[in-house]
Amino acid sequence: MVHPRPPVSLAEKIETNRLLLECGAAIEELNTVRKHLSNVKGGGVLRHSPATVVSLLISDVVGDDPATIASGPTTPDPTTFADAMRIVRGYKLEKRLPPAVTELLKAGVRGEAQETVKPGDPEAQRSVGAVIGSNSLALDGAAAAARARGWDVELVGEAITGDTAEAAGKFGRSLRVLASHQRERRGLCVIAGGETTVVVRGSGRGGRNQEFSLALAEHLAGAPVLALSAGTDGIDGPTEAAGAFVDGETLQRAGARGLDAMRALAVNDSYTFFRDLGDLLVCGPTGTNVMDIKIALLAAAAG
Repeated sequence: MVHPRPPVSLAEKIETNRLLLECGAAIEELNTVRKHLSNVKGGGVLRHSPATVVSLLISDVVGDDPATIASGPTTPDPTTFADAMRIVRGYKLEKRLPPAVTELLKAGVRGEAQETVKPGDPEAQRSVGAVIGSNSLALDGAAAAARARGWDVELVGEAITGDTAEAAGKFGRSLRVLASHQRERRGLCVIAGGETTVVVRGSGRGGRNQEFSLALAEHLAGAPVLALSAGTDGIDGPTEAAGAFVDGETLQRAGARGLDAMRALAVNDSYTFFRDLGDLLVCGPTGTNVMDIKIALLAAAAG
């Protein structure tokens, strides 16, 4: 659902979104900018309805903030044009954005363009809603499925966010610690969720989940761990894969096939790496999106 604010065209808004994604902007930052380029986001739908608007929300953002979910079309927006401009300048995009986008944002900062709907505005009083789907609900479902199959389960309470490679390193180190202390007769299933960001430096193909798995491979080398990072929407980046599997032998198997994991990571080509290794998860679009899920299986201790 789009309705770009003049003089911004849909193509210019798409280009702005692409530039922000490639810079590694977080979803909250993306939405702050997008809301101020739209007539329907940031509570804009409320301006087109004389009646109370009831929203049933499926959250694809950390924290399940209604103002951030889908850029909050029916939720008042606490962010401002000034916030959007700070984000643009913070990523040094002011001169790279389409001129119409920069023109609109600057006009808003000067008070010459209408702000998004704010919490105290009359329109905001006509909005009610509830989150009916979220990452935490998906993780709970995955945990129940794992327990039903005989696994002990550890749910990671904190969402995995931030730079993909750094987050993968932290997750991998924690899995190695757990593996070294694994004393249960049954295996352990570790489940986590969240959404990381990728700074695109190369011309390869992939998505944040495939890149997460690729960065994780180094940290799992030799460990009795199998892990999956996947998008709950079934689509990871501009690929048909939802994510990728990785285990303690991934680098060894890759080397035997002449695949260079570190080079693939450097040029953001995780898709080609896992495609050639046969370790992509391709399930097709799921029809919903509640961020990403990480599932790691730690083998039971011998004896």
